[in-house]
Amino acid sequence: MKKNKNYISYSDGIRAAKKYCLKNYKNFIILGQGVTSPWYVGSTMTDLDKDFSKRVIETPVSESSSTSIAFGASLVGVKSLIVHPRMDFMLYAMDSIVNHISKWSLMFGEKIKSPVTIRAIINRGNEQGAQHSQSLHSWFMHIPGLKIVMPSSANNARDLLISSIISNDPVIFIDDRWLYECTEVKRKIKIYDLNKYENKKIVNGKDITIISTGYCTRISNEAIKILNEKYSIFPELIDISLLSNLPINIIEKSLKKTGKILCIEGGWEVCSLSSEVFSKLFVRKNNFKKDIVASKINLFNSAAPASSKLEKHYYPNRNNIIKKVLNIINK
Repeated sequence: MKKNKNYISYSDGIRAAKKYCLKNYKNFIILGQGVTSPWYVGSTMTDLDKDFSKRVIETPVSESSSTSIAFGASLVGVKSLIVHPRMDFMLYAMDSIVNHISKWSLMFGEKIKSPVTIRAIINRGNEQGAQHSQSLHSWFMHIPGLKIVMPSSANNARDLLISSIISNDPVIFIDDRWLYECTEVKRKIKIYDLNKYENKKIVNGKDITIISTGYCTRISNEAIKILNEKYSIFPELIDISLLSNLPINIIEKSLKKTGKILCIEGGWEVCSLSSEVFSKLFVRKNNFKKDIVASKINLFNSAAPASSKLEKHYYPNRNNIIKKVLNIINK
């Protein structure tokens, strides 16, 4: 089936970003495990190894070694994208990421940069179980020196991946395979300075503020359409695509209007994105004229199940978002 050129899928956006950088930046390389295999990376690398063979490098199954190579290359002027097809096993590279890549610029007074972009892919569902299904975004939010990017749409994924690659700072770019087939109208490429990037309100509303990131932004959008049409409830939706040094102004502004907030993410509750949002809002509680109603949807405090029936209850979905919003509104 021929693709409509006016639309772009999330996976096409990821591929377009890589092609853009390979074409325009001769000092840019892509390396990692499975970068030439659709089984590992879907269609996000299709034919790039043929068009840019010397700068698309398949590595052995050694997350630590390949990440260290990317780091070393960055120190001699090579911008690199290291691909980890499963975020779970990126943990083998934690020494390189946490003790070296994130800290190098800080240890040398920002005179030496380590512009490595680490693409961490979330795989979930299909009975993949506890060791192959984790979204560990909040782990990396804790580390100084790293920028954490987690887009929710095709255009944003393309633009933020380009912006991450050309940035002089190390970036953890988290993408979710549940988003790969999601499409939207294609718009022109927009490149951001990640130091000035602002998270965006993508749905206007008045009854409750919903905060989400990645795939959860998509299902929140689906839930909002049903809440609009069936219940005449109009949530405001803020998409958190940049998680590091989380800016709170846009959330505070929305919350002053709605008085209610619901945070939704695909990670566990303790030390989570939602915990960070609520912590920052609590510090600013005197800015609000009345008490706010706050709630969140996270994963259960348990490892992911390997049963498809249990998975339906484990991960956030639009139905439990609708139920939670109705409970908050009707209190």
